[in-house]
Amino acid sequence: MLRPAGLICSFTPQPVNPPPYLIVIGTSAGGMPALSELVSQLPASIPAAVLVVQHLAPESSGEALINRLSRNSQMKCQLAVDQTVIEAGNLYLAPPDRHLLLRVNRLLVTKGPRENGFRPAADTLFRSAAVSFGSSVIGIVLTGMLHDGTAGLDFIKRCGGLAVVQDPHDAEYSSMPESALRNVDIDYTVPLARMGALLIELTHHPLPPQNLADIPLDLKTEAAIAERVVGTTDEVQDIGHQVPLTCPDCGGALWQLDQGNVLRFRCHTGHAFTAEALLDKEQNSLEETLWVAIRMMEERKILLTSMASRGSGLWSVQQEERIEELKSHINRLREFLLNGSSNTKGKIANTDRLEGQA
Repeated sequence: MLRPAGLICSFTPQPVNPPPYLIVIGTSAGGMPALSELVSQLPASIPAAVLVVQHLAPESSGEALINRLSRNSQMKCQLAVDQTVIEAGNLYLAPPDRHLLLRVNRLLVTKGPRENGFRPAADTLFRSAAVSFGSSVIGIVLTGMLHDGTAGLDFIKRCGGLAVVQDPHDAEYSSMPESALRNVDIDYTVPLARMGALLIELTHHPLPPQNLADIPLDLKTEAAIAERVVGTTDEVQDIGHQVPLTCPDCGGALWQLDQGNVLRFRCHTGHAFTAEALLDKEQNSLEETLWVAIRMMEERKILLTSMASRGSGLWSVQQEERIEELKSHINRLREFLLNGSSNTKGKIANTDRLEGQA
């Protein structure tokens, strides 16, 4: 059974046995009750450490969730602290507004660039876990909105680990489980009530032989970028090719990543997106731009109205015509934003798919 190698130290560390298995969990909306139910099913003797990313407001402390989990769990539940050595039977929750990573069997807590618009991000944790523990990792996506965790499960599968998803019909918010099922070859899809028993069974199977040297190089590169917070254009160029798109978070160039089963993009400063997350970001930016355009047109209409009221003759008539033209543009934009924007994402996706087939 493979164990991650320990860190080289100049002192004699206290003996800590690395956990045979690593369970990583990503969840968002509806996550607090789901996590409470899941951890209540896990015994303190489970031969695994559990690392959790729950999307939390940046200003929250995380203590309320830790207290709630502790009341329902036999495991020791705690907020992740940088450089902590992970142990079996312990649960570590990513602090608000911080990424949770692993280097060998130690936690890294960083404030790196957001992935899919999130910090902490499940994808960031899942990739780091897969690179450090390989086939010893069991990745889980629970209830939540949008797409975080989808690419992360693909990372885990590429490194030999297992992917588990909450049954979307059982999830309070089905978007995250559905995204994972749509894009990744999931090993187990189960309702929350049966997930604890599944994890107990999986973690008592003997581990297959593995060689961490076989971890894909592109994942090692991305994990290293996340640890250092920022990468270089050369590093990103090694794992992808530049495309005529810009990062919605920093405005930098984007590279389309060449490996894996999930279409993804990354800028050299560290922001990363699945195609669906990038599409959502672009949609939000488009809506904001159109609302700004409406505001500017409304201001122009007010100014023209004032000018027309002070003029006379042909000049005043011309201003009235300009006002009517502006009203028409404003009404069209309002109608699009209020009634048509929900269809824009599907239209863009269909256009992209047709262009890809051309």
